[in-house]
Amino acid sequence: MAKKRPLPVLATLTAASFQLNAAELPVGIEWISNNNEPLFASENALRGGTYRTYISSFPQTLRSVGPDANSGLRQYLMDGSPKLAQRHPNTGKWIPQLAKSWAFEEDNKTVFFRLDDTAKWSDGEKITADDYVFMMKYYRSKDIIDPWYNDFFTNSIVRVAKIDDYTIKVNLAVAQSHDLLMVMINMPSNGFQPRPEHFFDGEKDANNDGMPDNFVRKFNFKAEPTAAPYYLDKVKKGKSVTFKHVGEDWWGYNNRYYKNRYNVEKVRIKVIRDPDIAMKHFEKGSLDYFEMVLPNFWHDKTDSEVYKKGYIQKYWGFNEAPQGAGGLWMNTAMPMLDNLEVRKGVMAATDYDGMIENIMRGDYSRKPHGLGFGHGEYDAPNHTPPKFDADAAVKHFEKAGFDKVGADGIRVNGKGQRLSFAITYGYNSWTPRIAYLKEQAKLAGLEFTLNLVDGSSAFKYILEKKHQLAFLNMGSGEVPAYWEYLHSDNANRPQTNAHTNYSSPELDKLIEAYDSEFDQEKRYELSHQIQNYVSKANIIVPGYMVPYSRVAHWRWVNIPKDGMTKATEWVLHPMDIGNFWIDTKVKEETEEAMDEGKTFPETTVIDDRYKL
Repeated sequence: MAKKRPLPVLATLTAASFQLNAAELPVGIEWISNNNEPLFASENALRGGTYRTYISSFPQTLRSVGPDANSGLRQYLMDGSPKLAQRHPNTGKWIPQLAKSWAFEEDNKTVFFRLDDTAKWSDGEKITADDYVFMMKYYRSKDIIDPWYNDFFTNSIVRVAKIDDYTIKVNLAVAQSHDLLMVMINMPSNGFQPRPEHFFDGEKDANNDGMPDNFVRKFNFKAEPTAAPYYLDKVKKGKSVTFKHVGEDWWGYNNRYYKNRYNVEKVRIKVIRDPDIAMKHFEKGSLDYFEMVLPNFWHDKTDSEVYKKGYIQKYWGFNEAPQGAGGLWMNTAMPMLDNLEVRKGVMAATDYDGMIENIMRGDYSRKPHGLGFGHGEYDAPNHTPPKFDADAAVKHFEKAGFDKVGADGIRVNGKGQRLSFAITYGYNSWTPRIAYLKEQAKLAGLEFTLNLVDGSSAFKYILEKKHQLAFLNMGSGEVPAYWEYLHSDNANRPQTNAHTNYSSPELDKLIEAYDSEFDQEKRYELSHQIQNYVSKANIIVPGYMVPYSRVAHWRWVNIPKDGMTKATEWVLHPMDIGNFWIDTKVKEETEEAMDEGKTFPETTVIDDRYKL
């Protein structure tokens, strides 16, 4: 599985990495808890109800690590699962999750955490320091077949030591600011979360690394106990999965920041492959909410009676979430795309701005750079995305030898090669977008063909480096990660995020310097240099960004007033902010009103407090 590696470094492993009781607390350290930050849920929230939603394809695994683990359920199994601490979604301060408090050692490499001693796994077992010590064995094991986590928990997180049952010491390889240390440990996708050693007791471990030898196969559809509020309850392969709330005694409700969140009792997720069909299920009342990010749904398909009569309501909330790398990734290992002039031509011939205006109704925004946006001073100033310019593209293509035009209008070179590339993408709803790019590219004599690969299989196809061009946006943390995308360690290797297969010794040096730099101002400058280098390499056409959450929901689904936060990406996703609830009495009222022909006011809520 490919994931982010924010601050990779080299480190030497010793047997001390797994010592249990060698660590001691320094005298006089200052414990931090930040327990007085504003709350972001409503005391009016009600508990209960079954929340019905859908995914477009059944996940290829229920593991959170290993092959194919970047599935549609990853938010439930990894990213949304509690870490030691999290950013407050509005103030940005670190607030408790599985840790009650934390402290820093003077070396700027070491963080101590006091664990919440009420925390339990969903199977009732206590979560202790031993589960974090085991976590290191888990992630370092070759049996999980996940090079990214093998590397991160070897060369970035170098040691986790138990001080007592509810206190741990975490050593990182490189000195960083206190804030960056917390980012490294608590970024959701980095996976620093306890792992249940008791769950794997009795499994065959011939290589004696602490993990089952057949982990990937045996646990492909066998979910681990979780610290999260929802555990996997039922699986109907190919059809649906159901998550169930641990209950009122979930340990998290001892934490003030978790109160009045994660309110529904069950989350039932059906497989519905086509969003148009899913919308019909939604409007018939079989689903409780529907994502309306797609402009044609929001603008063209919400004027039916269920909306006009107020049974279904609309919500558009803006955020300030960082935007990840993405757009059109060029696989430089493919013929012709290894030529810089060809890539410059593709850059100029790809009309994202026209697509946003004509297909996306102007709702989306353009990323200024292919490596993302919204990272503060990490982002190089004055970046602007390339404008569509067919004439400029032609000049680049001619320099690359594509100086003739065939009868079909597509350029060819002296070898008879046509200037043609397939764009790989994962959802049929994106087809009009790619089709627009295809028509515009013809103006420069460039052919784009459409390679639709269904759902999660598309990302697997891209991870295996089979694509020529990939239409893809990646997620992002608050600190840009470059190693996973651009370092030569990952180029031309399957199951990595090096979607362009591009690397160079000079770029490697910049990335390594960035990852190991302690001085924040120097780190910002290195980030700018990396972004500028990538711009000159012409390997990612900057794509679009969607800085909001937009949904339709039945009126029994309640979003609190000011329900959005700066960090909310999916306001009605059960494992995002999770501050919504189902009012079963309102559901009964609504169903009776529909039977009797009664109506309610048509409702659209727009929360633009955080609009960029």
